[in-house]
Amino acid sequence: MSRTYRFKDADTLIQSHRRLIQSLQNGISAREECQNEALSAAHALQEREAMKILEEIPVEELNRVGRGFRVKALREQGYPNIASLASSSIFAIAAVSGVSEDGAFAIKDLVSRMRQEAQDGLKIRLSIDDRTPASTRLIQALSAFRKIESLSRDCERLLCEAAPSLENAISALEACRGGIRRLFASKQKKEAADEAFRYLSEALHGAYGADAATLLKAVEAARFPDAETAWRDFEQNPIRFVNTLEALEPGLLGNDDDSYGLPADLAQGLEAEKLSLEGLHCELRRYQEWGVRYILHQERVLLGDEMGLGKTVQAIAAMVALRNAGASHFVVVCPASVLTNWQREIQKMSDLPVIPVHGTQKAAALLQWMERGGVAVTTYETADDFLLPQDYLFSLLTVDEAHYIKNPQAQRSIYVKILSGHARRLLFMTGTALENRVDEMISLIRILQPKIADSITPRAYLSTAPQFRQAVAPVYYRRKREDVLTELPQLIESREWCSLGAKEEAIYEDAVLGMRYADARRVSWNVEDLKDSSKAARLKELVEEAAGDGRKILVFSFFLDTIAKVSRLLGDRCLPPITGAVPPQRRQEIVDAFEEAAAGAVLPAQIQSGGTGLNIQSASVVILCEPQFKPSIENQAISRAYRMGQTRNVLVYRLLCENTVDEKLLEVLEEKQAVFDAFADRSIAAEEDLKIEESTFTDILRSEQQRITAKRDKAFIADT
Repeated sequence: MSRTYRFKDADTLIQSHRRLIQSLQNGISAREECQNEALSAAHALQEREAMKILEEIPVEELNRVGRGFRVKALREQGYPNIASLASSSIFAIAAVSGVSEDGAFAIKDLVSRMRQEAQDGLKIRLSIDDRTPASTRLIQALSAFRKIESLSRDCERLLCEAAPSLENAISALEACRGGIRRLFASKQKKEAADEAFRYLSEALHGAYGADAATLLKAVEAARFPDAETAWRDFEQNPIRFVNTLEALEPGLLGNDDDSYGLPADLAQGLEAEKLSLEGLHCELRRYQEWGVRYILHQERVLLGDEMGLGKTVQAIAAMVALRNAGASHFVVVCPASVLTNWQREIQKMSDLPVIPVHGTQKAAALLQWMERGGVAVTTYETADDFLLPQDYLFSLLTVDEAHYIKNPQAQRSIYVKILSGHARRLLFMTGTALENRVDEMISLIRILQPKIADSITPRAYLSTAPQFRQAVAPVYYRRKREDVLTELPQLIESREWCSLGAKEEAIYEDAVLGMRYADARRVSWNVEDLKDSSKAARLKELVEEAAGDGRKILVFSFFLDTIAKVSRLLGDRCLPPITGAVPPQRRQEIVDAFEEAAAGAVLPAQIQSGGTGLNIQSASVVILCEPQFKPSIENQAISRAYRMGQTRNVLVYRLLCENTVDEKLLEVLEEKQAVFDAFADRSIAAEEDLKIEESTFTDILRSEQQRITAKRDKAFIADT
């Protein structure tokens, strides 16, 4: 039997396959290499942040331990702080006059411990506003690892599928490689070698070779992403980057508590909960997946996560998981203001069909939902019309802003309780802390799990104590932003103090003397011509600065008149304002337009309307036109932008005028906050405890009246 190839061709073919196999193995090992680089970059960033802390610690702090180090000599020799010592060698320190070698060893040992302590408490934060070489290296490494992880698995799969056949073929071809070997080989071996040559040639130039080449090219491209591409990738999907780093080493983000505060026995049950999220179109954070397990495992719960942690997506994910387990019908009850938002979020984040049961067609929509399944979204007001047969059961009832039904005697509470009787599972959600509103908490828990409500009622006075939280853990679960979103960019708050001009001052003083509450609060905004408004001038400057930095801006005020003036002042930069008169669907349309708008776009909103129910992560500047009587309203407004998915530092500016009620309102709020901080635990303050009462504002106005009257009397005397 004559061969159809040269021995040299066989050698080349074998070598090509050996190189390709080695390249695929390198592609597999690239995953571990990229993982190590990501961890190394993360630790380097952590160490750099620790060094920043040490730079703020003067060298004199060495002697807090009472060792009598020659700190004056150290400072004179160029060691002003602990960081400078951490970066120096023992021998360089020992060269300082008066410092012995033993002393240098002792100094380095102490500095090392200080450095470790500084690093242990650090949480890595990633922000496109903080693009240092260290953070860029980490972003590039995570970008590479994220892509290589998938490509590595593809390399492994391709190699596993092809390797056995390739190795057999190479062995068969090598058995007859060279004239002597082939001469003494059996006919069967020669035929096998010829078949192996054909097979290896077809594999190299066919699908296997093409797939391998494509994969290896992708691996090479992914290994070393340029900085701009990596940061752009991060900006588009920050959650994926954070999840990647969290999976590699949770402690780097400061949230390595796997059970997120739940008792150990309950946590074990959650870990065993099976979870299929096929059909969910977004990536969950680890704490969110844990929340979904809690919802499914406990079946009747109150999820109290702080605003911005994604309660909505956890509810949607729970529905998807139940659908994948065979369920078909779900109901969401929510305030009318967020009904449209719920519809859009379900459509965006899942493949679940959505049917709004609201408005004139609600009866037909209800029938359609009963026949076809999916998620029926309705409002508290429509819940009474959600008429179901007595024995009808659906899989999950989600009640958003559940504190709306805190009063058991209220009609909407009664409607929701009736509807809950048709649900196999109940999920109540509220971002309002209930630890300091224990009666409201117990009222809601009584609908969910009456036995737990009965057991905790006698211990209600312990509502902020750890043992109470343990007792309610099977039904009430709350996580705070700083506990789980440790990677959020910074929230930087600034007070922008403006000085009143003559016209502003006269108008303000007349308002105070006339006890016109609203006009007095609208200080600087109540002028006829905004050219005379110091706050308006500062607002324009802040907007211009934000636009130049590629940012979008939210502007909040309590007053409709102020919102209208802001819109006129900023003109084409502004989108239509969101106020209480704007229907929910139109609000969402405005937010969508804002999301698509270019940098420098401004969304003005009445703080009571735009401060709740909307997610506006594309904005990274928040401007508050005046202080609010309830800090919680301000916090809610800020949380529209400062929430999961935000990639930029969020800048909050409070526009304030000196020697006005603005100043006195802040003083009162600071006093209330200080009193609260002195005795409260980690739960959020009860809103009622912190708000400014109208009587308090009356006292502020009277105090201002006295100041203004005295000032005018003094001016009158001076003129005469």
